Amino acid sequence: MRKTFVLAVAAVALTGCGMVPTVIGGGGQEKQAATQPAAATSTSPSVPADDAASDTALTDQDAAPTPEAAESAPPQADSVIATHTAKVRGSSGEVTTVKIDITELRRQGRTAVLRWTITTLEGRFNLHSGLGRGALDYSVSAVSLVDPVNAKRYRVARNGSGDRAACICSATQGAFMEKGERTDLYAFYAAPPPDVTKLTVEMPRVGVITDVPVS
Repeated sequence: MRKTFVLAVAAVALTGCGMVPTVIGGGGQEKQAATQPAAATSTSPSVPADDAASDTALTDQDAAPTPEAAESAPPQADSVIATHTAKVRGSSGEVTTVKIDITELRRQGRTAVLRWTITTLEGRFNLHSGLGRGALDYSVSAVSLVDPVNAKRYRVARNGSGDRAACICSATQGAFMEKGERTDLYAFYAAPPPDVTKLTVEMPRVGVITDVPVS
């Protein structure tokens, strides 16, 4: 069985008789400090410690696809540009084996879109397992891109500033995936500089995928 979870949010502020462009917060880039790697919570390699995200603002034209655009976005590409298999330990000690296939990491103007699939190979996988940034965040907002050459981290773009701003990414709704099930997911980010050709994709608990090509 194949599932697709989509969340796209756009905010518009009106003033007087005119329209003011939406401001997109988060989703910017942050300089990574030279710290010790954080302890891994699965069998996947660890990555630099996750510092607080900067609130670099992007206009909606640059970083926020409209709901119509996100819903009509092309389906997942058939080609796989990077893959990773991980064993994830659940809260009760059970171990699930999942496979991550990156199908697209592409610039779109000043934004970049990451698309990937998760397939449960063994066990029962809680899709919410750490992919959001909080206990009630049923999205993939904690998935980030890392530029290891320039030591920068790119977080998922959001539809505003502040803690309540929603990410422009897939919603998971805390779903469970049985063995053999596959789910398509996506997230938008600020685009890296043109000379950056490969990035590392970090997925909490699931793992780190290095050298993912940027098209």
